[in-house]
Amino acid sequence: MSTVAPANLDLPPENWWRSRTARRFRRHRLAMFGVVMIAVLTIACVLGPYVLPYDQLFIDLRARFAPPMTGGHIFGTDPLGRDVAARLFHAGRISLLVGFCAMLISIVIGTVIGVLSGYYGGRVDAALMRFTDAFLSFPSIFLLLALAAFIRPDPLMITVIIAVTTWMEVARIVSTEVRSLRERDFILAARMLGLSNRWIMFRELLPNAIGPIIVAATLTVARAILLEAYVSFLGYGIQPPLPSWGNMLNGAQQYLGSAPWLAIVPGIAITLAVTSFNFIGDGLRDALDARSDLS
Repeated sequence: MSTVAPANLDLPPENWWRSRTARRFRRHRLAMFGVVMIAVLTIACVLGPYVLPYDQLFIDLRARFAPPMTGGHIFGTDPLGRDVAARLFHAGRISLLVGFCAMLISIVIGTVIGVLSGYYGGRVDAALMRFTDAFLSFPSIFLLLALAAFIRPDPLMITVIIAVTTWMEVARIVSTEVRSLRERDFILAARMLGLSNRWIMFRELLPNAIGPIIVAATLTVARAILLEAYVSFLGYGIQPPLPSWGNMLNGAQQYLGSAPWLAIVPGIAITLAVTSFNFIGDGLRDALDARSDLS
């Protein structure tokens, strides 16, 4: 006796955390280490200034160059007697915010250009990709420094400048992915149904290309944090007294022999943030690849 399955069986949506992709991601030890470190850095930067007894602008000339773990200063003090931990956490807010915001702007610009290029092809693809190649022909760091030299270097402008110099790789990735998807059966069916090009691009193609975009986003955050630190270290980025990890390194370079903690502490913070985001990006790339087996 045969049984017939109900035709209109409503199945609950799959829980993402229990999906195969999530399980592959959780098995990636370096990626999980990156998630933990980013969570710790974010919590420390958000809550740290409220927990510490010293403000990041409080000056105590009697406590100049205090070494770490002395006088209530966890990471010591700088040449003006300011608490390094308070400045580090406040700088972390700025550096992480610049990184995330630059990533969002970069992903939006690169995704729009990539979708248009990959979907329309032909002359549109050629024009947009040549425009992308024109930006890629300039080394990003020199383009970034040139723009920063002529624009007032506040956090907002630094964020925009970094985004303007980092969207090109995203555009090429999205264009390639959309070009491979546009001839699939579900796109042909959407065209036969008379759906508009805008609907097909942003409601059909874009969701199916979201995996590479997510991976590119995590790697772009790491790159943006590193670029902000580099530009601020050279003196063209965020300016004191507003702290960032980059300008903290700039102010510490002349005290490497007498007060090495001034450079070590922000250097470790930059290394942990950039490395952690890179680990997360690697883990997402492997998790989204169904052929990968991390077990």
